[in-house]
Amino acid sequence: MFDLPSTFKTRSKPEIVAAVDLGSNSFHMIVARISGGQIHILDRLKEMVRLAAGLDANQILSAPSQQNALACLARFGQRLRHMPPGSVRIVGTNTLRLAANASEFIAAAEDQLGHPIEIIAGREEARLIYLGVAHTLASSQEKRLVIDIGGGSTEFIIGQGFETLQRESLEMGCVRWSQRYFAKGAITAKAMRRAEMAALLELQPIEAWLHQTGWDVVIGASGTLRSVARVITQMGFGNEINPNSLQQLRQALLAAGHFDNLNLTGLSSQRTPVFPGGVAVLLGIVEGLSIQQMSVSEYALREGLVYDLLGRIADEDIRDHTIQTLMTRYCVDSQQAQRVENTALWCLSQVAPAWELVDEEYAHLLSWAARLHESGLSISHDQYHKHGAYLLTHSDLAGFSRQEQTLLATLVQSHRRKLSTDIYPHCSHMPLKKLLYLCLLLRLAVLLHRSRSPQPLPPLRLAAINRELKLYFPLHWLEQHPLTQADLQQEHDYLQKIKLTLHFE
Repeated sequence: MFDLPSTFKTRSKPEIVAAVDLGSNSFHMIVARISGGQIHILDRLKEMVRLAAGLDANQILSAPSQQNALACLARFGQRLRHMPPGSVRIVGTNTLRLAANASEFIAAAEDQLGHPIEIIAGREEARLIYLGVAHTLASSQEKRLVIDIGGGSTEFIIGQGFETLQRESLEMGCVRWSQRYFAKGAITAKAMRRAEMAALLELQPIEAWLHQTGWDVVIGASGTLRSVARVITQMGFGNEINPNSLQQLRQALLAAGHFDNLNLTGLSSQRTPVFPGGVAVLLGIVEGLSIQQMSVSEYALREGLVYDLLGRIADEDIRDHTIQTLMTRYCVDSQQAQRVENTALWCLSQVAPAWELVDEEYAHLLSWAARLHESGLSISHDQYHKHGAYLLTHSDLAGFSRQEQTLLATLVQSHRRKLSTDIYPHCSHMPLKKLLYLCLLLRLAVLLHRSRSPQPLPPLRLAAINRELKLYFPLHWLEQHPLTQADLQQEHDYLQKIKLTLHFE
């Protein structure tokens, strides 16, 4: 990575960090102190909000469910608002991935919390869950199957040490299954079996590759599985989750017959409305994967977020590794990518104060886009900028939120040919003006290295004033390089159409 000049605002390394998991069933927050490369939990907050229950048939999040969630986040915000940028990570999972009006809710939620919210894909959620669980376990080379039954989705991860080998997220969870199969509150044998069979059907497409990878131990994470383990123990069904203890739990649910009659020792009243659905999902998983024994971890997504943040603070950002992996996968010319990256970041260093791009995150984004701007060549030279954007939009990028992927894909798509503001509606989390400035800097770096020559560029000067960029070359240099001059003139014409001005001489 290019060494950032002093003009950039490099975030200080915080001693206190926080993570918030905006789940489909409950919201969780932890605050931790970093000491000696380890985290020490200082505070935990959890509130049942059942956000998934607020989604209607059109995937619209209802106003009452938003208000309930925002009231919770207002309380979280009292703890988080004073914390510096970069010390807090907040992620939304399945329900916010699905909600058609998620952007409306996120804007209001960010006002309450004072920090940005990331929407993460299912497999990224799985990676973070495993990271949290792995840090609670002794160092071992055994393969672990980690299962996390959330409110709207269930994650499956096979990992070894701190590395994941397989990750998947399925659209089934305790809130969703409880609403779908026990909507009127009755717990019948027929409804329970329908719910279990539905879970088996969801699981079927991934059974083979899970078994092919194999595992030595099975570990459950998050609220549903912790609740199941607690009820099994306190009801005297056994000391662990296994087929026998689960069947006893199943019989206890059927004996109750209705949600209103559930009086299981160890089951909280808040968990009751979603417990049968969660148990049905678990029964289907245990049957489908022939699981004989499962332990339960106290750590999950929010702890994984903290450890992931710790990696970023310690300059071990998984996102850099992801970018390098993509460069290898798509056979990117690394020398050309390096030339474009260095020039793009030099350009950014010259104009950052004038264009208010001094936060280091702008440099990271521009750097990643420069490294991957030619990734689409692995598909075809024709329209390769669009192919690259498609790959980045639809790939699972470890460490990246959906918003970051959208920004990265937009920069790659916009690095050549005509430039239009029509491609920016999905990037509303960054001001359009700043995104256009980053596009311009990447386009300029690509243009200056179009010859792919290893020879260094001549000494340049760059200055920005409002929406104008002025580029100065040594005397007579452009006259001696007419192709570059023609490219710059064409770029000038492209930019004029979106009310940006490029001057060069």
